[in-house]
Amino acid sequence: MLYNNPRILEINTRVWLKKKKINSINDVPDSEINEWVDLGFDYIWLMGVWKINKEIISKYCFEPGLVLLYNETLKDWDKSDVIGSPYAISEYTINPDIGTESEFLRFKDRLNSAGLKLIVDFVSNHLSIGTDLLKTNKDLFLPADENLYKNDPVTYFISPYNTSEYFTHGRDPFFLAWQDTVQINYFNPSARIFMIKVLKKISSLADGVRCDMAMLILNNVFMNTWIGPIKKFGFKKPENEFWAEAISTIKGIKKDFVFIAEAYWNLEWQLQQLGFDFTYDKTLLDRLSTDDIRGVKEHLKAEKDFQIRSVRFIENHDEPRCTARLGKDKSLAAATVISTIRGMIFFNDGQFQGKKIKLPVQIGREPFERIDERIQCYYYKLLRITKSKIFRYGEWKQLEALSVNYDDLSNENLFVWQWIYENQSKLVAINYSNSTSRCRVKFLVPENKMIINLYDELNNESYERSTEEILEQGLFIELKAFSSHIFSFEF
Repeated sequence: MLYNNPRILEINTRVWLKKKKINSINDVPDSEINEWVDLGFDYIWLMGVWKINKEIISKYCFEPGLVLLYNETLKDWDKSDVIGSPYAISEYTINPDIGTESEFLRFKDRLNSAGLKLIVDFVSNHLSIGTDLLKTNKDLFLPADENLYKNDPVTYFISPYNTSEYFTHGRDPFFLAWQDTVQINYFNPSARIFMIKVLKKISSLADGVRCDMAMLILNNVFMNTWIGPIKKFGFKKPENEFWAEAISTIKGIKKDFVFIAEAYWNLEWQLQQLGFDFTYDKTLLDRLSTDDIRGVKEHLKAEKDFQIRSVRFIENHDEPRCTARLGKDKSLAAATVISTIRGMIFFNDGQFQGKKIKLPVQIGREPFERIDERIQCYYYKLLRITKSKIFRYGEWKQLEALSVNYDDLSNENLFVWQWIYENQSKLVAINYSNSTSRCRVKFLVPENKMIINLYDELNNESYERSTEEILEQGLFIELKAFSSHIFSFEF
């Protein structure tokens, strides 16, 4: 059974263990697990647990663009800090840098005993160019030929094992190919069978997968991306989508196994229909980042089934740190938004401390950044407030922020919604602007009470208000720039 409106924390595993001075994943102290429980997390995503081929690091991880990033993010880096991309997986066995498989399973058992589930990566689109499978199971990969290679040596490459054979690098069609990867051929039935076997193995080690760039292997996307080699080698478009077959197979073995899709291009709903439990909601991040308040309100009007399966985030390892992107105050307002709506709520390690530096995934050591105490205190308070049952099992409704008078349009800056569960209610109001804003809002109140006490859990203040006023005129709310209320009251 899936959690309602679950919360997930992403941890860059190799970097995090180094920072904590922990040699093996099973040496993580109980205090860390207890804190995750205290903050209301349901899932821990250990990003980058699979084995990579370290022999390819020197060739692919020091290109000029990456070196520039290293210089910007870790001033004192040296070659030993470059540990290789966790998304160029050579094989789906536990990376010895984080421990053994038995240690990994013991850590999973500890999480499960504490009520937490473990999520790991499934990089469906490609494997490392250093994988032995390129030699032993070359039919898994999308082939190329000399002409394709000569016309586009960035996308195609000569096999390191046979100079007369050519293959394709993995890629997103809107960007250059990833040079340290080889593309899996999803129009070859044997490749599909192999990747489902990989998922079966993963399901014995973890409670779910975050599927990297899940939309890339949809049949239409794959066809459009690789039309050249597909036609040249006579591959046929499959009748069924890989994800439908793979997800139904794994859930037939382990029904509670969770599938999370990193997804873009408005393909989220399609992926949900194919069986994904949750899909990334990049649209919400983009609209919050551009102050598109009206766009956010419209976005949150989507069908409930879509909303509850959307992953709400304001940063992750691919995105800029939210404090750097939005600024301190706006980032906290945005955090309040994602924490008080429906769906999977996603946080990134370091987000609570106000970190500003986005680390390239090839780097294994974080730069020192001071903890921003105000940001950390806010997050910890917000997380503890929103871990309550009402935000898990309650009914959510977006409310209209009404203008207080004809000359004041600041109401348009405010998000307002109500949660109801059993005899409890929460009223959330967020000013998503850099100026004081005000509104009136009508909401459901107890029928048998003339006065209700509104306790603002974020700011530790209480207010008594007339239910008649709330129903007829609306509760008057005034909030300073990027400030919020989370009012609690009883029916």
